[in-house]
Amino acid sequence: MKPIIYVLIQVISLYMYLLVASAILSWLIAFNVVNTRNQFVAGIAEFLYRITEPVLSPIRRRLPNFGGLDISPIIVFFLLMLIQMYLADYVYPFVP
Repeated sequence: MKPIIYVLIQVISLYMYLLVASAILSWLIAFNVVNTRNQFVAGIAEFLYRITEPVLSPIRRRLPNFGGLDISPIIVFFLLMLIQMYLADYVYPFVP
């Protein structure tokens, strides 16, 4: 059972990295630092969008409008950190 929890913790860590990469890439696209007409950039942007959007969109629907500011990645990041800490501190030590 411990290997399953360890893999789950690692998957959460990987998803947190993808979430940060998606936020940074969206900023780079918004400020015209990278161009989405480049097929490589467009492919990465599409991959990150498809991976993160199913988690971010329900949170975006429940948040009030902050103008152009999107804090849903921050909320998801902190929720994932809480889940990861719960698994590492409370579940992992007590599993045989």
